[in-house]
Amino acid sequence: MKMVFRPSQRVAEIESFKVMDLLKRAKQLDAEGFDVIHMEAGEPDFATAAPIAEAAKAAIDKGLTQYTPAAGIPELRTAISQWYKTKYNLEISPERIIVTTGASSALLMVFSLLADAGQSFMMADPGYPCNRQFLQFLDAKSQLVAVNAEQNFQLNAQLIRDNWCPETAGALLASPANPTGAVVHKDELRAISNQIKQLGGHLVVDELYHGLTYGDDAPSVLEVDPDAFVINSFSKYFGMTGWRLGWLVAPEAAAPELEKLAQNLMISPHTVSQYAALAAFKPESLAIFEERKAQFELRRDLLVSGLRELKFDLPISPEGAFYVYAGAQHLTDNTYDYCWSMLEEDHIATTPGLDFGRHRCNEFIRFSYTTGYDRIELMLDRLQKRIHG
Repeated sequence: MKMVFRPSQRVAEIESFKVMDLLKRAKQLDAEGFDVIHMEAGEPDFATAAPIAEAAKAAIDKGLTQYTPAAGIPELRTAISQWYKTKYNLEISPERIIVTTGASSALLMVFSLLADAGQSFMMADPGYPCNRQFLQFLDAKSQLVAVNAEQNFQLNAQLIRDNWCPETAGALLASPANPTGAVVHKDELRAISNQIKQLGGHLVVDELYHGLTYGDDAPSVLEVDPDAFVINSFSKYFGMTGWRLGWLVAPEAAAPELEKLAQNLMISPHTVSQYAALAAFKPESLAIFEERKAQFELRRDLLVSGLRELKFDLPISPEGAFYVYAGAQHLTDNTYDYCWSMLEEDHIATTPGLDFGRHRCNEFIRFSYTTGYDRIELMLDRLQKRIHG
């Protein structure tokens, strides 16, 4: 008798990550010999910086490949603590820092810590799609709040006050945000923090794209609220996507509970990745990252200008990250199908708004400027031909 496979209801209700479906098909087209321009995934196109790769090789040569403490090696927790002192002038004890297997595991742990079954976390719509799925997995809920350009595509204190309900456990911000590149500035961070404390909830801030802002640096929420939970990663500014390493800063009282979760969910973060990441804070590495940031800014400016010439709706210019969230209402009322059509017909890989929520999702396309300047020029040329023939 053939076995009938039935996934749990919890897993069956989790949505696919649509950009990964598009990426899978784009890779198939690559393998078939087509010249696909990749603007779908949030992954920098630069190789891991040489000092980091060399540190990883040295760790392997020294035999540093066994389990580490669940919260990370003390040297890395101390290095991250020093990073907060250097970059933000903040004194963050290493004991408050939990090193994680990518930012994804940090998000799963913090939601596990703060949200019981049936409770909800408030977040902006549009926003990073996996946040909703983490909560679904925990039998909790995502409370999506529609935001537009008028709110800088971000939650604010007024929206939080107006949408708070008895089931709300807290709010999640992302600054800079995926998919919009929008930043929450210090005065608004303070107002949001004060509002959430008045309501008795928790504030979690995704700061994964810190370091990748084009103008003023994005403030850390820890500058205005030492009780906030902060999630960061070595994937974006530090360019270590495949190394799967992130971190979580928590209030001192919460750190032991998070370490307990880490012991059970992860055992420990990737050992070689941790020793490699120690080199990310070296001056020679930081010089590489700053040069790459300058290239991202040039790419952003080219892409924003080119899309506006093609009549895409860009009400705000992204302040950070490496995305442009562009309104394509003049081209289609279904950007999901349009993105698939662009991929199959023009070999341009992008991400439809449907991945990021429900609010006006069929109007927007996310372009990721993680590919080279010349490739963006080629993409704009292909898009020009698609639109105007």
